[in-house]
Amino acid sequence: MSSSQPDPGFTPTGTIASPVDRRRVVFATVVGTTVEWYDFFIYATAVGLVFGQLFFAPLGADSLLVGFATVGISFLFRPLGAFLAGHFGDKFGRKVVLMWTLILMGAATALIGVLPTYEAIGIWAPILLVLLRILQGLSAGGEWGGAVLMAVEHAPRSRRGAFGASPQIGVPLGLLLASGVMALMAMIAPGDAFLEWGWRVPFLLSVVLILVGWYVRRRVEESPVFTELAERKEKAQTPILQLFRKHALLVVIAALVFAGNNAVGYMTTGGYIQGYATSPDGPLALERGPVLWAVAGSAVTWLLSTLAAGFVSDRIGRRSTYIIGWILQLGGVFLLFPLVNTGEVGLLFLGLAILTIGLGFTYGPQAALYSELFPASIRFSGVSISYAIGAIFGGAFAPLIATWLVKETGTTMSVTWYLAGMTLVGLVATLLLRDRSGIPLGPDHEAEQAVSPIRGLAKV
Repeated sequence: MSSSQPDPGFTPTGTIASPVDRRRVVFATVVGTTVEWYDFFIYATAVGLVFGQLFFAPLGADSLLVGFATVGISFLFRPLGAFLAGHFGDKFGRKVVLMWTLILMGAATALIGVLPTYEAIGIWAPILLVLLRILQGLSAGGEWGGAVLMAVEHAPRSRRGAFGASPQIGVPLGLLLASGVMALMAMIAPGDAFLEWGWRVPFLLSVVLILVGWYVRRRVEESPVFTELAERKEKAQTPILQLFRKHALLVVIAALVFAGNNAVGYMTTGGYIQGYATSPDGPLALERGPVLWAVAGSAVTWLLSTLAAGFVSDRIGRRSTYIIGWILQLGGVFLLFPLVNTGEVGLLFLGLAILTIGLGFTYGPQAALYSELFPASIRFSGVSISYAIGAIFGGAFAPLIATWLVKETGTTMSVTWYLAGMTLVGLVATLLLRDRSGIPLGPDHEAEQAVSPIRGLAKV
């Protein structure tokens, strides 16, 4: 990391952003992304637990498979959300996009909470469920890029990894909250009561969380990089066209970096482990509550490792941190199912906890890594679209693929090899990139930012 570069923690007027302002940005980012991902993950958790019975019952044994397919369908619409958010975020600012993604996600989630089941309205129940899941996908596609840039573009150069970890920990926090609330409702409304109304409460709680997120986010100032672009009238008029004309290969490689993490992470965030461990017809048939608490516990270890990885990446660089993470993740992948298949909740938690250490180290530095890959004028489009495409390659259908593999092969070892392959994809994609830790992010340095970070290429 070069020490000669100026610290970009300055506002366009030349004054240093105060520690209070920076803390407010970090807090708002964490709260906002936690609310967004709570909404997104509560759906996947419900699919693994009850949606097969309530919305896809006529499909019988294939109801869970189809339920997981609806989890993946939303990912197909995340690029559209990313395209829209990237376009408007590069033209009108990061903050306004974040406000609207929060509202869209919250509204869709709350409506799922009052949706009639198949028994009540027939085929319209799964149709409306899928439409609301698509709205969640559009919101998720636009959320991440804005949150990342608000955090990283406010950060001092030497602390981008730590600041950038704030939107990243929103994922394990969202999983912790979703699993914890579901586990609590499984205690309050056990058995048939959970199927009748208990599962709805976590969705309806989204209304309260959205109001909190809105209040916190509206108090945050716009990103200083975008403010400077706006004052200079240097905003890109067609950011998405410029992105794909000059940086298409970079988008693909960046997407593959995330895919390697996302496919593995969606074993829990996509509801697969929850469904596999609690299915009455499965090999384990564990109770819902203990499994959900184990997943919630693993979200804590994921949070801690994600946060730690952000700090580590400021010391040794994004690329080196990722390489360590891929090695740890590969080890966690091979330990996961041998521990889960013991049928002991404590060992299930241990398997998930070990896995989340690698997941944290391949996710914590991502905000800073992505922000340092793309020029300022098209950065929102670049990070959002790379992330959304990576989600399709990675987690979109990972629970569906895992369910199908076990059904076809009769063994979870096939899932292990699938996850190991995705981890190696992420490692290779990381090795193709140069480390750009500390590169200036402001509009004065667009020429330097435009130099390709792909090893072996001079310019894209």
